[in-house]
Amino acid sequence: MNPILFAERQITPSKVICIGRNYVDHAKELNNEVPTSPVIFIKPNSAISSELYAGTEQPLHYEGEIALLIMDGAIAGVGFGLDLTNREIQGELKAKGLPWERAKAFDRAAVFSDFVKLANPVESLRLELTINDKLVQQGGYDLMIFKPDLLLLEISRSFTLEDGDIIMTGTPKGVGAFNRGDRFRGTILTGDRPLVTREWTAQ
Repeated sequence: MNPILFAERQITPSKVICIGRNYVDHAKELNNEVPTSPVIFIKPNSAISSELYAGTEQPLHYEGEIALLIMDGAIAGVGFGLDLTNREIQGELKAKGLPWERAKAFDRAAVFSDFVKLANPVESLRLELTINDKLVQQGGYDLMIFKPDLLLLEISRSFTLEDGDIIMTGTPKGVGAFNRGDRFRGTILTGDRPLVTREWTAQ
C-alpha cells in the first residue's frame, strides 16, 4: 500500500476521490460541457506516488490540483496533487461512452506533495504550478464550480470516506503534455502565503 506524509507522519489512503470539470475554463479548454453536478471518479491506492513519471508509449498530461486530506469525516489537511491523464486513451473511451479508469487510474497517476494541517479557512486556498520556471496553472476556491464542503457532502452520499482518503478538487485551465526532464514546482497557498511546496523532475 502506498502512503503519503501528513504532518510528518505516514498515512495510507484507501482511495483518491477525484472531481472532474470543476473549473469552467478547464471544461471549456477540453470542449466539455460545464457540469450541473459534481463529476466524480476514483483512483485506487496503487495510483499514489510521490515521484513524477512521464509516459512511455503515449504522452501523459498534467493537471495540478488542490488535494484535501480527510480525517474523521472532515477536511484535516491540504497538499498539492497532480492528476496524470493519458489523454489519447481518455478521448477514445469518452467517444465510446466507456469508463475512464485506463486513462486516469493507472499506476503512479496520482502524484502528491506532503500534506500539512489545514489551519486556515478552505476558502483561502489556491494553487500555482510552474513547469521549467513558467507559470502554467493557477486557480483556487473562488473559481471552483463545486466548493469543498459541497463535494464532501456529495461524495459521502455514495462512498465511505475513510481516514487518510484524499479528495482532488479539480484542475484549472492550463493542462498539457509533459516530457522527461521537465521541472515541476507545485504550491498550495492561503492568500499569498505558501503552505506547502513540492518540486519534481519528471522521470
